[in-house]
Amino acid sequence: MTQKPTPTELTRKRYNRLAVFYNLMEAPLELLRFRPWRERLASRIVGPKILEVGVGTGKNLSYYPPQTEATTIDLSPRMLAKARLKAAKLNQDVALVEMDVQHLKIADDSFDTVFATFVFCSVPDPVAGLAEMRRVCKPDGRLLLIEHMRPKNSILGMLFDLLNPIIVRLMGANINRRTIDNIRRAGWHIQTMEYLSGDVVRLVEAVPEKGE
Repeated sequence: MTQKPTPTELTRKRYNRLAVFYNLMEAPLELLRFRPWRERLASRIVGPKILEVGVGTGKNLSYYPPQTEATTIDLSPRMLAKARLKAAKLNQDVALVEMDVQHLKIADDSFDTVFATFVFCSVPDPVAGLAEMRRVCKPDGRLLLIEHMRPKNSILGMLFDLLNPIIVRLMGANINRRTIDNIRRAGWHIQTMEYLSGDVVRLVEAVPEKGE
């Protein structure tokens, strides 16, 4: 009897499959919307030690602040292969590691900034992943996220719920995640939240909850 793949294995397979045309698929949005958002997030990174979760094809690499010691991870080896090519093109010395954010093989309190862009829509257990980021973040460090999430409007929210299974099958991304709740459940205190596209896409800055 064939063993059913885990959600994490399915996610890895999905992004391995998408890696070939991922940059082309997102090119219009990258040009029109995503670039200034990435620059805005990068301007809030403090170092020297930083961790990017879900580096994908390396779209954030060119925005890293100078003189930072960067570790980047991704679940998909094919996405990482694209990121390695991007890093080589930029002549950047970064550690690119295949790793699951839900189970980070990294010591506690390792990084000054931990960050991700458009990642926690696809992590099978987002609270576990965010909790792991909290564990490896220094007590005085910070979390930076750009994420899309379920809108507050009840009608739009129901529409996102209806469309979600289709989008997951096509793109691997959940469009109805309650990411703000997930961040708080994982032990983070939200300091600032900036609405980038209505209330669907937001830039969030958080710090570890004290006493956790």
